[in-house]
Amino acid sequence: MPATYTPHAPWIRNCHLQKLIQRKGFKNYEELLAWSQNNVEDFWNHILSDIDLKFSKPFDKILTSSLPWPKWAAGGKISIVENCIDRHARNTPEKIALLFEGDGLEQAHSWTFEELARESSFIAAELQRAGAKTGDRAALLMPMSLEMTAAFFGILRAGLTVIPIFSGFGAEAIESRLNDASVKFLFLQNQTYRRGKEVNVRAVVDEILPRVPSIQKVFSLKREDFLKGHLDQRILPSIPRASESECLLLYTSGTTGKPKACVHTPFGVLATTGKELRYAFDVQSNSRFFWYTDIGWMMGPWELFGVLQFGATVMLYEGVPDYPEPDRLWRIIDHYQITHLGISPTAVRVLKKAGDEWLQKYKLDSLRVLGSTGEPWDEESWTWFFEKVGKRNCPVINISGGTEVMGCLLMPNPLSELKPCTLGGPALGVRSEIWTEDGKKIERGLGHLVCLSPLPSMTKGFLNAPERYLHTYFEKFGEDVWYHGDWAFADDEGFWFLRGRSDDTIKIAGKRIGPNEFESALMADSRVAESAAVGIPHELKGECVYCYVVLKDSQSASEETRKALHSLMLKTVGKAMAPEKIFFVSALPKTRSGKILRGIIRKIVLGEGVDTSSAENESSIEAIRKAS
Repeated sequence: MPATYTPHAPWIRNCHLQKLIQRKGFKNYEELLAWSQNNVEDFWNHILSDIDLKFSKPFDKILTSSLPWPKWAAGGKISIVENCIDRHARNTPEKIALLFEGDGLEQAHSWTFEELARESSFIAAELQRAGAKTGDRAALLMPMSLEMTAAFFGILRAGLTVIPIFSGFGAEAIESRLNDASVKFLFLQNQTYRRGKEVNVRAVVDEILPRVPSIQKVFSLKREDFLKGHLDQRILPSIPRASESECLLLYTSGTTGKPKACVHTPFGVLATTGKELRYAFDVQSNSRFFWYTDIGWMMGPWELFGVLQFGATVMLYEGVPDYPEPDRLWRIIDHYQITHLGISPTAVRVLKKAGDEWLQKYKLDSLRVLGSTGEPWDEESWTWFFEKVGKRNCPVINISGGTEVMGCLLMPNPLSELKPCTLGGPALGVRSEIWTEDGKKIERGLGHLVCLSPLPSMTKGFLNAPERYLHTYFEKFGEDVWYHGDWAFADDEGFWFLRGRSDDTIKIAGKRIGPNEFESALMADSRVAESAAVGIPHELKGECVYCYVVLKDSQSASEETRKALHSLMLKTVGKAMAPEKIFFVSALPKTRSGKILRGIIRKIVLGEGVDTSSAENESSIEAIRKAS
C-alpha cells in the first residue's frame, strides 16, 4: 500500500514541530523522536518551556520515579485554570474562547476568554457558598455546551476534582459512578435536546439521589442565565494544586466488568495535551478546533485542556453529525471556518453513507488538519475522509492512547508521509514498542502494543482499586512495561496500524485474528455501511465468527447479498477463517464516541446479561437480538 499523504501545505514549513526540530539541531523528525524516547527528562524539561506551561510553585525535579507509579514535577504547584483561561483573559480578553451550537440550528453563541473566566468564577463562587473544600469531588451530567464548560472549569477553579459523566447514561450507570467516587456536588443542565427531542436528565437524577448519600447539593444550570452573562461576577483566583494531586476522574465505558475511574493530575493533563496539540496538531492561537465528542469521553477534556492553553478557540456542538440533515458538520466547518476537525471512524461511515452530495455544497477550505481516534479504520472510509473532506491536503492525525493515558501512545505528525489507516508510529516522547507473546520486541509484524516510558498523564491507578490497575497493565510483562491491550502491526516501511483490542481477539482453530480483519474486508464492498465481527464459542474450532452488517440505504438485505458477502470473505480471510454467519441489522450498538460495543453483541448472542448503559443507541440492542 503506497503512501497517500505527502507533506506539501505551506503552513508545514513554519509549524511548531518543524521549529522544534530546527531548535534542537536535528536533521529530521526521526532524530527528534529518538532523542525524545531516550532522554525522557531532558525532553519534558524542554517541552514545558516550549509550550510555556506556568507553575504557581516551581517543581524540584521533572521525574522522580518510573512505572508503574511515576511521579512528575514533585514539589510543584500548578493551576489548570490559570494556564487555560486566566492568563488569556488578562492578555486577550476579547479573544473568542468558545463557539457553540446547540441541537437546533438557531442555537448559536460564543464566549470570549474574559466571559469564560467570569462564568467559571460564578460556578466556583457557588461551590464555595455551598461549603465545597479543596479536594472535594463534583460531577457533570451535561452535554458539550457553554454552561458545561463554565461548570467544568469552575469546579477546577475552586480546587475540586471534576468527574464528567456521559449524560445519556441510564440510572444504574450514573448511580454507580457517583457512589464509587463519593461525589458531593452534581451539576446538571436543566434543558438539553438531541435530534430535536428534550432529554430529561433531571428525572434520572431524582430517581437515584436517595441512593447516593454523599451528594450534598445538585446544581441545575439554566442556559438562559448563562447567555445573559454573570458579568458582575469578579474573576476569582484559581486554587493551585500540587502537580501530582487528583484533579480529574475519567470513567471507562464499562463494557466489561465494573467501570473503573482513571485518576489524572493537573500537571499530567496539561503537559501531555499541550505536547500533543502543539506538535501533532499544530494548534496556533488563531486555530478553531472542533472534535466531535462528549465531555464524558476522554477527548472532551483533552481538547479543552490542550486547545485553550494556547489561547485558541474550541467549537462545542451539542447535537449529532446528521441532524437535522447529514450536512450538519460540513455546514459548521464552513460557517465557523474550522481549522481542525476530529471525528471517529464510525461517525465518518455514517456521514459517508448519506452520500457525497451533502458534502459537495461546502468548500471546507479552512481545514488544515483532520483527526480521528477510538477504533481501527477501514481503508475505504479513511480514503473518503482524506480525499472528500480534507481535499487530499490535510494530514489525518489518527491517534491512539485512551482514557487511562489521557493522551497518545501512537500518533502521526504533519511532517511525515501517511498511508491509509496508519497511526504513524510511537508518539513524541513515548517508547511504544510491539512485542511478541513471550516479550520480545519486533520491528515489523503483529504483536502486543506496549509502552516502556512513563507519560505525565498516565493514570495514577484506578480509584479505590490499585491492584486492579497493576493487574490490568503490568501483570502480563512486568511492572516496568505498560501492556496496553491492543494489537499493533508495523509494515515493511515502518508504518504502524492497530488491529483491534487483544480482548477482542478471535481464536479459530488455534489461529488468532482480530475483528478488524473481517470488518475491513466487509467494508470493501460498496453495499456495506458498517460492520462488526465477534467471536462465538464453537465445539470444533474453539471459536467461530459472526458478522453483523449494516447496509447502505439503497441496498436490500437479500440472501443474494449475504452470499456475495460470504464469497468476498472467502477470498479475503480464507475458507478456514470465513464467518460462520452473516446477519443484517439496522444499526450496531455504539458508545456516543462511536466505538462499536462488540462485547455487548457477543453477550446477546450467548444469552448473557447485558448492561446497555454505555450504548448511545439502545434500539440497536433489540436489532441484534432479533438478528441473532
